[in-house]
Amino acid sequence: MNENADFEVKSAVRVLELLELLARSSEPMSLKDIVDELGYPKSSAHSLLATLVSRGYVTREESEYYRLHEGCRNGPGWSSGREALLIAVAQPIMDGLRDAEGETVFLGVRKRDGRVKPVARSISRQVIRFEADLSGSDPAYCTAMGRVLLAFWEPHRVDDYLGRERLIRHTQYTITDRLEIRRILEAVRRDGYAICDQEAYLGGSGVAAPVRDASGEVIAALNVATITQRFENSKVRMIDAIESHARLLSSKLGFKGA
Repeated sequence: MNENADFEVKSAVRVLELLELLARSSEPMSLKDIVDELGYPKSSAHSLLATLVSRGYVTREESEYYRLHEGCRNGPGWSSGREALLIAVAQPIMDGLRDAEGETVFLGVRKRDGRVKPVARSISRQVIRFEADLSGSDPAYCTAMGRVLLAFWEPHRVDDYLGRERLIRHTQYTITDRLEIRRILEAVRRDGYAICDQEAYLGGSGVAAPVRDASGEVIAALNVATITQRFENSKVRMIDAIESHARLLSSKLGFKGA
């Protein structure tokens, strides 16, 4: 018998048991399986899951299937507030984009130092695919998400970032000339999307578009990432797809602009 049982709060225990169950499962779990495993009333389990989804700790897939958010399982850690809402709203849109294009989808936000923090992903089901975890941060100057987030940042902060960041040639295609990077950022602002073609990873390419909140501020970047050969064959379609899904996510966050 648990000697601390008298001090446990029932609802808190249920939340922890739910998170622990999802953490042990490598595959999404149905609401029925969760209820059967934990013995909770279906209505209670559904309410707890809805709360965890709204806070960004759990993601809901089609047909009442749930899984622990990758950021909680593998890092960078628990999310909360604005970031949790962003993830909760974005995940079904990301899953839809993955299914439509057959490629991996990422969502990234800007860190205070200007680097990119990946916060959510939807992994391609193809055998040969682009894949990366959610730990750490990525440079902004040579990634599609990073270029989007730099392009729509205050100019003096971009200046500070480019002055601090060590511009490394990750591949033979990486652009490290600061003047050329600034030209690329101008094109991103004009075109509304950014491309990274083997600059961060050899054989990996992708395109990203800005995600705006209700005020119109660019708070994140949505990215489709794939192997270079498939990107070359589908570039125009992927650009259209990332722009339309980024606009959809922005509208879900309250943005009313064009």
